[in-house]
Amino acid sequence: MDTWTTVTIILWVLIIGYGAYELYLHFQRKKAATPLDNEAFKQDMRRAQIVDVREKDTFNAGHILGARNIPYSQLKQRAAELRTDQPIYLYDDKKTLSYRAAILLRKNGFEDLYVLKEGYSGWDGKIKRKKRLD
Repeated sequence: MDTWTTVTIILWVLIIGYGAYELYLHFQRKKAATPLDNEAFKQDMRRAQIVDVREKDTFNAGHILGARNIPYSQLKQRAAELRTDQPIYLYDDKKTLSYRAAILLRKNGFEDLYVLKEGYSGWDGKIKRKKRLD
């Protein structure tokens, strides 16, 4: 076998492996949480725990009214702050961190998990901004 054939085979193995990994993650995310559009999110948000998984500075710049901030980077340590008997609505800017958070929470025994489909960037409901002290 020449060098180019070996390189080509290795590249194809890597590409197929990466595709399989992405497919695995897709099904993990789908199993971990139910996506909600803005209307469904608004409809039941008063009965749920709304968790913004973005970092504190981003949260303070603007967040969904009624949300609490538990950054994804701290979620493992702070998961005990959440109740298991109420639904948890997760969101971040898009939805990548929300699904990661849902997977982590699912592994820790939480079951009723939802993710804002468009993330905060697509939110059209009420928001709150922290006042700056300049």
